[in-house]
Amino acid sequence: MGRVFVRLKAGATPTVLLLHGFPSSSFDFRAVLPYLGDHAWVTMDFLGYGLSDKPRPHRYSLLEQANLVQTVIAQTATGPVVVLAHDMGTSVTTELMARDLEGRLPFDMQRAVLSNGSVILERASLRPIQKVLRGPLGPVAARLTNRRGFQRGFGRLFSTDHPLSAEEAAAQWELLSYNDGNRIAHLLISYLDERERYAQRWHGAVRDWPKPLGFVWGLNDPVATTNVLDGLRELRPGAAVVELPGLGHYPQIEDPKAYADAALSLLVG
Repeated sequence: MGRVFVRLKAGATPTVLLLHGFPSSSFDFRAVLPYLGDHAWVTMDFLGYGLSDKPRPHRYSLLEQANLVQTVIAQTATGPVVVLAHDMGTSVTTELMARDLEGRLPFDMQRAVLSNGSVILERASLRPIQKVLRGPLGPVAARLTNRRGFQRGFGRLFSTDHPLSAEEAAAQWELLSYNDGNRIAHLLISYLDERERYAQRWHGAVRDWPKPLGFVWGLNDPVATTNVLDGLRELRPGAAVVELPGLGHYPQIEDPKAYADAALSLLVG
């Protein structure tokens, strides 16, 4: 399957597990970690992302990523776990919730917070590059991906009040392109197809999971728009929601303290 890059800190339980999205890595959460205080935490780069292995050819799947989460937790954490997930990581989390509902989750996931993820895909506003990568020209688009094009597109995901910095853009590109990871974007984008294929299962998990589930949302997100958040509220009317006005698709990068405070208020409050 491959090796995955993991970071962790020992501390008080519950352990906070942070799950990143596409096309980035656990680097997204680096400025959030200091605000977790005494809590133990675990971050990981999903297979195909960041500093983890990037096998090719390979059929990437969120089900496989969920399996990897279970393996990582088995090796790094004891006691209860709470999950903070962003973007693609939200769908990995809904798969974990579905397994928990079936009695198949091998760790004690007590709470979860989903942030700025297009869990309800039909309500999202996909970027042009996402649509191209899903189509027949996906392999060509992936091969042609370069630093300038990536940074321009990535920057559009940030709010006008908290624009993407040159330093952040450079670091994100280095992690994406590590081991030619930018060349497999057309393989990784298959997670969007799985959001359609497993919609009934994952939407049902949002609706039926019996433990506390909340949403933290940057309201200026051009992809996982407030339309997605509205759909999640319809699925889970009793869920706690913290709205983050003025923040875009990456609230954990744009304002890490506000993001961490919001998440912790729902995860350990």
